[in-house]
Amino acid sequence: VVFDPAVLRRGVPRALAAVVDDSKKLSAEARALAFEALRSTAGVEIGIGAASVTEIGRINILQASLLAMRRAVARLPAPPGFVLVDGDRVPPSLPCAGQAVIGGDGLCLSIAAASIVAKVVRDRAMWRLSQRHGGYGWERNAGYATADHRLALHALGPTRHHRTGFGTVRQLCLFAPAGECVDVAG
Repeated sequence: VVFDPAVLRRGVPRALAAVVDDSKKLSAEARALAFEALRSTAGVEIGIGAASVTEIGRINILQASLLAMRRAVARLPAPPGFVLVDGDRVPPSLPCAGQAVIGGDGLCLSIAAASIVAKVVRDRAMWRLSQRHGGYGWERNAGYATADHRLALHALGPTRHHRTGFGTVRQLCLFAPAGECVDVAG
């Protein structure tokens, strides 16, 4: 999420500032409202980046996260002049300088906005996957290792959307009957 410097000079619209907060502190409904407010605010640009399960397995979750950040920046209408990143690392090979901010989603409006966009986009993607792969409760658990998701994994096995190298999935596969822990969906 990029704020045009003119937006910041004028002051972030009060309605937007009132709804943007660390995504973990907001309800799903509040995140959806904030997401729509961000999308409809002039001077706010949004770039979405993701990494596939295959990429995560090949390069690890940290490198895949940095790759997704680079992709998000590349999908902006124009390269930003500077980026702030939540965490302790700025992705290499960005078209501009950047600064990492630990706990940034609770400290910086643009990082909080990005965390809202990321959470809403991911939750919507998980809902769409739940429509194709029923039984895992993704429409409720968004893919997190909740008790119902773990039970479904044990009963149904993983899909190609599960990270089979991830500890929880790998552990469940170790205890599954022989031959049951394979990719069951395409």
